[in-house]
Amino acid sequence: MSLLGIDVGTTGVKAAAFDLSGRPLAYAYREYSTLHPRPDWAELDSTAVVRQIKAAIGEVAAAVRADPISALSISAMGEAAVPVDRNGRILGNCILSSDARGGEYARQLGERLGREAAYRINPNILSAAYTMPKLCWLRDNDAELYRRADRFLLWDGMTAAALGCEPFVSYSHANRTLLFDVHREDWSGVLLDACGLEREKLPRCLPAGTVVGEAASDAAAELGLPPGVKVVVGGHDQCCNALGAGIAAAGRAVDGIGTYECITPVYDQIPDPSAMLSAGLNVEHHIVPGLYVSFLFNQAGSLVRWFRDTFAAERKNEPNIYESLGAEMPGEPTRLFVLPCFEPTGSPDFISDVSGVILGLRASTSRGEILKAVMEGATYYFAEGFSRLERLGIDTSELIATGGGARSDAWLQIKADVYGVPLVRSEYTECGLLGAAIVAGAAAGALPSMVEGAAKFARRGREFMPGAARHAIYRERIAFYKELLLHLHGHLARQNRMV
Repeated sequence: MSLLGIDVGTTGVKAAAFDLSGRPLAYAYREYSTLHPRPDWAELDSTAVVRQIKAAIGEVAAAVRADPISALSISAMGEAAVPVDRNGRILGNCILSSDARGGEYARQLGERLGREAAYRINPNILSAAYTMPKLCWLRDNDAELYRRADRFLLWDGMTAAALGCEPFVSYSHANRTLLFDVHREDWSGVLLDACGLEREKLPRCLPAGTVVGEAASDAAAELGLPPGVKVVVGGHDQCCNALGAGIAAAGRAVDGIGTYECITPVYDQIPDPSAMLSAGLNVEHHIVPGLYVSFLFNQAGSLVRWFRDTFAAERKNEPNIYESLGAEMPGEPTRLFVLPCFEPTGSPDFISDVSGVILGLRASTSRGEILKAVMEGATYYFAEGFSRLERLGIDTSELIATGGGARSDAWLQIKADVYGVPLVRSEYTECGLLGAAIVAGAAAGALPSMVEGAAKFARRGREFMPGAARHAIYRERIAFYKELLLHLHGHLARQNRMV
């Protein structure tokens, strides 16, 4: 018997099977491209994503026929919603959170209800990043598609629908829409009315760990799954990542380093709304019952991938490309500054009208220096949010590092030096997959509970300690970084509007 975790991300989908001790048995990855029909637009071809999801599942299922999959659950990116008709057919692309469309609708919601009143229902910082602004934009700018859409499904429910199950949305994903009442655990009539959106176009909200059915026989046959595989509600990828890192209790935090980096602290109750709003921090359901999380997030792995494709395009397909490029980086902090705003930024600042910057280039600057500066700049972005967590009394004395970026020794050392706290690499870094598998196992009765499953499956790996001298240098660098962003923001906004 094995458990299948699926992780639908911004740039690709992963699938992995685990035995009942948490040992990985098989893994598959399929990539897809972000579409940019216009500047500042970012979409995925929804049909192509479903095709790749099925390919990844099929590859893993074929590899574990001797340990057949008994249950699966889905970890997925938030915000992006797929329009489907009443028969579940995909009608168009999904708009990603990095797409700049819809900011005016977030502002209008704040003006109509008040930012704090809206936050007390759905504790998120109003911005274009969420689902609601995209739905409003479609309603007003692509009325025919909006009219034809019976439902808009986030990728947890879309994946389940592709397996023949009734679509749904997890509590943690529903929170990412700006339309979910975190207290009532259902869609908010107040928020829907304020935005002019219909509840009927949204799926039912369900808690993580709910068994929604079994993979349909035709879908199972297509993918090589055995009959009777249970499909279980998972959650937002960062919540699944936290569980897979072993964070199933309040007072700990995970640093997930993927296409986006996300620092996720965990709480056992909803913190004071006024203080959290002032700090620019959100709150949503963890996938573990009774727990909540917040996110600090921004571009990270996508910036390193941009560096690879721009400065080492001829080597991009080498299996150890990042390791070999990392060997070119200097050991000490660089004097370069990278503003990691290549796309609209995430929490806590949510800056939409900026562009990326590399400051301090000389004729002697090496490729390795630029790469290290990209990693430093991506980390500097989180320094202010990290300080806000500390001021709120949230424990940040250690971070568990996960995701593809956590495989880089150099990057984890940079983060330890910048933050001044230890980073502990999770032994299995694809923790979104592991967390989804834990949810599936607990729901199917193969594990006693999510908490006990996390204790059994999650294992600590190498620890990276901060260097006092480097931390002191980085404290000065961060102060300059903040000044730089403040002084350049207006110029970048003007430049960003140039045709």
